[in-house]
Amino acid sequence: MTTPILVTPVTTEKAYGQSLKNVYVFTAPVSANKQQIAAAIESQYGVTVAGIKTLVQSGKAVRFSRGKNRYPGTTTRTDSKKAYVTLAEGSIAVFEQAEEATKASEEKK
Repeated sequence: MTTPILVTPVTTEKAYGQSLKNVYVFTAPVSANKQQIAAAIESQYGVTVAGIKTLVQSGKAVRFSRGKNRYPGTTTRTDSKKAYVTLAEGSIAVFEQAEEATKASEEKK
């Protein structure tokens, strides 16, 4: 039995623009493959996945200091994986709640 993975939606303006085209962006563990990500999304959100594209974003190089009078060192942040998921039908209510809240606040003004 495999351990369930946790995928979280990305809530940025670019991801919102993709959601209008029925493509949703999620962050996933780097060790997860496409089938595991699709199964996790289907079980968490109750939708049918039509297609999925994944990419691994390399961690940024970061400088750090090792104390007084020492040369600084460099390291990298951890890599992250993004999954672009196309749904067969339906939608995921990630941005709809934010839209309703902004519409309600605009009506009050």
